[in-house]
Amino acid sequence: MSGRVIAVAAAAVVLGPLIWLWQASLLPSAYSVMDRGHAGHGGPTRSVTSLIADPDRRADVLVTLTAREQRFRLPSGRPVDGYTLNGRSPGPVIRAAAGQLVQVRLINESVPDGVTLHWHGVDVPNAADGVAGVTQDAVRPGQEFTYRFVAGRAGTFWYHSHQMSHEQVRRGLLGALVVSEPRPPTGVADVVALTHVYGGVRTLNGYEGEVRAEAPPGGRTRVRVINTDNGEMPVWVAGAPYRLLGVDGTELNGPAQVWDARVLVTAGGRADLEVVMPEDGSPVRIEIGGSAAVVLGSGSSTTWATPPPAQALDLLSYGKRTPVSFDPDRPDRRFPYEIGRRPGFLDGVPGMWWTINGHLYPDIPAFIVAEGDVVRMRIANRSGEAHPMHLHGHHALVLSRNGVPATGSPWWVDSLDVGDGDIYEIAFVAGNPGIWMDHCHQLVHATEGLVAHLMYEGVTTPFHAGGEAGNEPE
Repeated sequence: MSGRVIAVAAAAVVLGPLIWLWQASLLPSAYSVMDRGHAGHGGPTRSVTSLIADPDRRADVLVTLTAREQRFRLPSGRPVDGYTLNGRSPGPVIRAAAGQLVQVRLINESVPDGVTLHWHGVDVPNAADGVAGVTQDAVRPGQEFTYRFVAGRAGTFWYHSHQMSHEQVRRGLLGALVVSEPRPPTGVADVVALTHVYGGVRTLNGYEGEVRAEAPPGGRTRVRVINTDNGEMPVWVAGAPYRLLGVDGTELNGPAQVWDARVLVTAGGRADLEVVMPEDGSPVRIEIGGSAAVVLGSGSSTTWATPPPAQALDLLSYGKRTPVSFDPDRPDRRFPYEIGRRPGFLDGVPGMWWTINGHLYPDIPAFIVAEGDVVRMRIANRSGEAHPMHLHGHHALVLSRNGVPATGSPWWVDSLDVGDGDIYEIAFVAGNPGIWMDHCHQLVHATEGLVAHLMYEGVTTPFHAGGEAGNEPE
């Protein structure tokens, strides 16, 4: 056998498997997430389009949001090339009371790749989840789409595009959603602190540096911190103690005063802090990420930035334990969600990609559940980086971290930061039928394959990723 023949044979042995892996990784021009795991099981089926709020009920809150691609200015005057809602970014704060039906008309005036709105942390009916290619088609320029959902619980939430979200969220398609109690407590000031980084500059509600808010001496103020960026963010208070009232739109039970500890707010997560102002009128400073702050007070007193406390508040033991409405120790379904990383091909591109249960996207089976199931999930991260994991349509109860059980207030999350080497046990009741994303909210990681789906038996979708609609949810 000639040397050339031997060389060709050797090359085929080496390159053949690589070519097969490359070809197997290529995504079709249009595909359904149903291909990842069929949830029909031969019984009656429902389309995600049928999972809607009562169509005969009149809306209590009506909002129109017009999305544009444009150059805009932050209140500081800094120009930003990005996207706006009603001519601004962040978009308008949407406010509702618990139990009200919210109706939002989204008009795409000029976002060329299309746009959707996802209601982050709100357990909306599936048709209103706003995920391009899963629950709807992206809204193209000149088109519109209407979202309807009941704001079922009081809390702090936000909204953002879920079409090309890694780009559109970063460049401005987002805003705050605040759901109050039907009868809010009197005498409590309420401050929204939505943080977003534009071009490397951290802002609060679009403002750079300090944001001041009126707060009378001796009065209580609720500060709603919303982290819209891709990484975990520390928050701490200087000038007074605080209580952490809520996380991810759920109140904590029996929160105690905290004097010298920082709160870590997950990417996509929210933290509601209550501050009681000093009787002498001294200002209180809430540090947001170390480069922005909310300053509470009734005057113009000067405040100075303070370093973060060494200790982080541990939500496994914070607050008082109280029973929950289901038994997480008797689950109907158990799922591993093991996050790793390895070389391979993703849609034909070679690289180091994230894996779920050892598989590269799209070879990731769905988590199949039936309505009413108690679901227990073990999230283990062995990937080398932290991942803020976000489950759509549900809130999960944190049971343990690295084998240490939760002993404080029930800690409910929709966004959970899972550090490298960490193992979390979580549980939830499958009480909201649909097809739901369960993905990393470091949104670039999601484009790199860190995406799974929770699918209910008997639920299907007519929508496809890619295709003529150009759906790109991440």
